[in-house]
Amino acid sequence: MLTGRKYRLELTAAQAEQGQEFADVCRAVWNTALEQRREYRRRGGRMTYVSQTAELAEAKREFAWLCAAPAQVLQQTLRDLDRACRQHGPFKVRWRSKGHWSPSLRFPDPQRIHVERAGRKWGRAKLPKLGWVRFRWSRPLGGAVRSATVSRRGGRWFVAFLIEDGKIAPEQHSLPTSAVGIDRGVKAAVVTSDGTFHHRAFTSEGEAVRYRRLQQRLARQRKGSANRRKTIAAMGRIAARVADRRTDFYARTANRLTTRNALIVLEDLRVKNLTASAAGTLANPGRNVRQKAGLNRAILETGWHRLELALASVARYTGTRVVKVNPAYTSMSCHACGHTAPENRDSQAVFRCRACGHQDHADINAAKNIKAAGLAVSACGDVGAGRSVKQEPKSRATGRTLCVGESPVHAGEEAKCTG
Repeated sequence: MLTGRKYRLELTAAQAEQGQEFADVCRAVWNTALEQRREYRRRGGRMTYVSQTAELAEAKREFAWLCAAPAQVLQQTLRDLDRACRQHGPFKVRWRSKGHWSPSLRFPDPQRIHVERAGRKWGRAKLPKLGWVRFRWSRPLGGAVRSATVSRRGGRWFVAFLIEDGKIAPEQHSLPTSAVGIDRGVKAAVVTSDGTFHHRAFTSEGEAVRYRRLQQRLARQRKGSANRRKTIAAMGRIAARVADRRTDFYARTANRLTTRNALIVLEDLRVKNLTASAAGTLANPGRNVRQKAGLNRAILETGWHRLELALASVARYTGTRVVKVNPAYTSMSCHACGHTAPENRDSQAVFRCRACGHQDHADINAAKNIKAAGLAVSACGDVGAGRSVKQEPKSRATGRTLCVGESPVHAGEEAKCTG
């Protein structure tokens, strides 16, 4: 099974300067190749990875500065660009700017990568053109190296190794009948259907105050100045610490959830749509723009998508299945009787059913609905997942309104469901 191991590099001044030179060359290759693809598309043609790789080889004979970076790193840059253009189109792929792009250099040939332990706390790796680089030996490799990626974030350099650990995913979980539903929120990052709350503050009060002051200082500084670069570096260090805490929190949470549950059910949330701006136009201005902006910041700060990534990574080792269900009405439907109404949600934390009087924490009630929907999907198959969230689902057999998690195809046809 393929997995990753990330370590902090301790580069010398010359190696850090050389790594930055590699990054500048890769950024220039990316931007030039992207402009070439856009120009070809405007004329009705297309560029491919193969043709751009051939042109890169010719350009290296004319421009000596392209030879400063390893050839494989430049080829991987073109490969990444090709994948991005095929997935999003060349006009939606972004440029790599000098001030906002974090360098990332991938070395794909394992034959040219040598890793060895240099002491109790240190290891070293030999990479093309960089030579031997030291890194903090924070954990064993645990397998054969397949590739290496050198990156810079928050003023520090890191190396990540892709490892083949030799493990095989289990066919069945150790607790095959266990299941849990997860509701993601802002007040509590993760709430499970068994009533457990998982949350922590990723940014301290002091860091929030300092970051805001740095933002104010940045707004007054001249672009391109040395002081502006120092301010951006200080902001990057704070953001890196916050990102590390977020990654650690979701890794620990995912490990606990996958160890204890064979089935994990999540809402199929479109975070990009949920965090879209509410600002309109001059002719049609938006409503509650500042409130929506605050909610968007809170959602992005919580990092909902991080949980999905962590669960997908850890679930391979436990045999856990991760299922996504339609999020429609999970927060306003009563888990006890199935009554759905916006009035059931008294507040952010209080749920009181207007039909049966059932009371519960709103997030726990939503997590129970999510779990029920996931169990229904596991039993009957994932059908009707693409229905609109703006329309209450109807049964095709009886025409009645369905409860959360009930399939519009199988409603009224329960005898056909063998789950």
